[in-house]
Amino acid sequence: MKVSQIKCTCFVVFMVGLFNKDLSAQTTPKYSNEFLSIGVGARSFGMANSVISSVDDVTAGYWNPSGLTKQKEKLQVGFMHSNYFSGLANYDYLGVSTLINDKSALSFSMVRFGVDNIPNTLDLIRNGQINYDRITSFSAVDYGFFVSYAQKALKNGLSFGGSAKVVHRQAGDFATSWGFGIDMSSRYESKNNWTFALMARDITTTFNAWSYDFTAAEEEIFLQTNNEIPQNSLELTLPKFIFGVAKKIDLNDKFNLLTELNLDVNTDGKRNTLLKSDLISGDPHLGIECGYLDMIFLRAGVGNIQQQMDFNYSDQWTFMPNIGVGIKFKQVVLDYALSDIGDQSAAQYSHVFSVRAAIDPKY
Repeated sequence: MKVSQIKCTCFVVFMVGLFNKDLSAQTTPKYSNEFLSIGVGARSFGMANSVISSVDDVTAGYWNPSGLTKQKEKLQVGFMHSNYFSGLANYDYLGVSTLINDKSALSFSMVRFGVDNIPNTLDLIRNGQINYDRITSFSAVDYGFFVSYAQKALKNGLSFGGSAKVVHRQAGDFATSWGFGIDMSSRYESKNNWTFALMARDITTTFNAWSYDFTAAEEEIFLQTNNEIPQNSLELTLPKFIFGVAKKIDLNDKFNLLTELNLDVNTDGKRNTLLKSDLISGDPHLGIECGYLDMIFLRAGVGNIQQQMDFNYSDQWTFMPNIGVGIKFKQVVLDYALSDIGDQSAAQYSHVFSVRAAIDPKY
């Protein structure tokens, strides 16, 4: 097999194994609904997802709903596509946002993360006989749906927002889950171009109810292979807080520079992050954007700072670099990002493309 085929096969095995372990055993809520932490928009990927303070377009419905009040047009639409592991996994985003009036805004967003054509070998062996014609395929797909609202406060520069989200996850005809959660956010912009933001995801704790459906023959295969039969269960996603601060500087009449620092604080226990304890973990990330005439944008970011063990069994600090570019032509913005999703020995760089457009700029 080619190296790329081996990598893809290992990834499928890992995904299926992780699905069975985490969702059937239910020993810990860590990394629950983690696909909702990937991010949306190539601009954010280019800045290592350091955007909750500066986001002011349709993607604010995902990143920070209170930023929707900074939208300049009456109506915006946005779309993003990226793939991972040579196209094995696909990730997509679609969003629509509108200004209700000069003080409030509303948006609808959807994200999809899916792995398709996963071999189903449950019926490969029947009565001791192997028949490859009985191998079928299925998809493991995760969906997130957001309805977001933002409102300006009485104090100048201050706004609040929130999202109600529905999470739907499905693995073929075997497993299905539905979940519901609430996100809350705030944003304050000072007169000297400093912006501060707070995003509280899953503030109420998101509940995912899992149900499994196997035939009697499939359950028998689980028992024969010493695997547990998954049981209907409840998965919890604990709150996550994101703090952000951004500063925009006009270098001259043509160039400006935006720098933003975010800190993700997870409450699901110790993670492999720069800041960690037994209760919470802190993951800082930094993004920079340089703009020219509000038409061309160059971006860079660094994040995912963690310790990694090398072949000599010694720990070393690693990080994830990202770069990106954006072009704005009238009411259409095209963004691209090159994101390092892992060590080159195990995974390739990911190309992220997104587009957003104003449908009715005359508001």
